Amino acid sequence: MPDFAHRAAGEGDRDPGDGPEPDEPIRVLVVDDHALFRRGLEIVLAQEEDIQVVGEAGDGAEAVEKAADLLPDIVLMDVRMPRRGGIEACTSIKEVAPSAKIIMLTISDEEADLYEAIKAGATGYLLKEISTDEVATAIRAVADGQSQISPSMASKLLTEFKSMIQRTDERRLLPAPRLTDRELEVLKLVATGLNNRDIAKELFISENTVKNHVRNILEKLQLHSRMEAVVYAMREKILEIR
Repeated sequence: MPDFAHRAAGEGDRDPGDGPEPDEPIRVLVVDDHALFRRGLEIVLAQEEDIQVVGEAGDGAEAVEKAADLLPDIVLMDVRMPRRGGIEACTSIKEVAPSAKIIMLTISDEEADLYEAIKAGATGYLLKEISTDEVATAIRAVADGQSQISPSMASKLLTEFKSMIQRTDERRLLPAPRLTDRELEVLKLVATGLNNRDIAKELFISENTVKNHVRNILEKLQLHSRMEAVVYAMREKILEIR
């Protein structure tokens, strides 16, 4: 099992009906083209009482089939695999197992892969540099409705957003929904990769208040995740990155 060493930053809110019931184990499908790596993850996760590995797959095509059969809560999947890559498989998995949350676990630190994974429906993007004990932590966070992204990738994501804005025409298809000053403050902190607890400390408000603000932001923007909200905000120039 490779040594996984950056701490993943988590953020997000639990949507009603998302994830397993409180007393049920989190059902995980492990997808990676390296059998030893899959086995290593299974050994690590087997030590967690609240997590159950229900299956494994060696590529994206097999992952879609297994996801349809097993309906896992979490799909832990590599980006680059033979036959069908993880990013390409994301969309199909969301179709056959809509409630499944997908975490990309990869060595790829390319911002293009990160951006495409988010667009395809991934809820997390973690580098294989993270420590093994943090894999379980990330699974729990995503099952609870949060998003997980390695800090180094969050920085690259913001750089990519800024680049997109510079390349984008001035035209706008629809007026951007109005966000309150406080909602804009929260969204800007979300864009820096802070989780709810850290945002609460930064703004001197409760964590529940932060969750309410994030929920309101998503409702106003008609989006489903924090990362989608940040992408939208950058594109619509609601936020300005200096």
